[in-house]
Amino acid sequence: MEQIGAGRVRIAAPARTHFLGYFLGSQSHFAMAGHSHSANIARRKNAVDAKRAKIFSKCSKALMSAVRQGGPDPDANLKLKYAIEDAKAENMPKDNIQRAIKSASGDKGGTDFEELVYEGYGPSGVAIVITALTDNRHRTSADLRHLLEKRGGNLGTPGSVAFLFDFRAIVTVERGERSEDQLTEIALELGADDVVCEAEYATFYGKHTEFPNLKAGVEAAGLTIASSEMGYVPLTQAPVTDKEDARRLFKLIEALEDNDDVQKVYSNLDVDPSWYAELMA
Repeated sequence: MEQIGAGRVRIAAPARTHFLGYFLGSQSHFAMAGHSHSANIARRKNAVDAKRAKIFSKCSKALMSAVRQGGPDPDANLKLKYAIEDAKAENMPKDNIQRAIKSASGDKGGTDFEELVYEGYGPSGVAIVITALTDNRHRTSADLRHLLEKRGGNLGTPGSVAFLFDFRAIVTVERGERSEDQLTEIALELGADDVVCEAEYATFYGKHTEFPNLKAGVEAAGLTIASSEMGYVPLTQAPVTDKEDARRLFKLIEALEDNDDVQKVYSNLDVDPSWYAELMA
């Protein structure tokens, strides 16, 4: 174990294991770029009804795609199990979840969705990874290229920014009264690679293949999970010190998230936490 900064602890030291959790996601974390998981969660709680309806639509698409790929039984279909968990994290009504699963189960000739990952850059050289679920890759590519270029970014080629991220298991919990030492001890017991502690939350990171075990271990430890997923975590940050540049990036990410085909958006944007409230307004 190695202390490498306030609230940041490296549990193990293999190559490429330590990240600071600046991540965003339009579905399970309808959020802006470049801030901590606690900011993502705050944004999610404050989502307006119009945004919530769009998120439910994205959840339904993910559920239906998972069913068509692996069947309607979440115990035998891990992708569906995760899609259900994402939907529940968004407070999607149980009836809506079951309706989406039933619809996909009975619709043998339904739309086939393709899972795609897009890479690009925003203003100030901030790296962006976009995951999408689409029935028309040409439309989605054109839409994302337009959104990026209109706001000072550009759509890159495969591999252009992927090396700046690692695909990890990410589980964020409510800290409660637990100290950093206590959370670090839990991380050690769970076999997590890293734990990042913030004022109200702590985030455990592990190999993406260990996601089910990490999540189950966190639950068994009696911790309250605020969010969990397998996602892209930046290996390095891109600090943006100009507030107007940060505002442009937040608007870009919001526009990308608003696209119907986009599931989640990740970036390595790093901004002053004191700007969050103003930039998220």
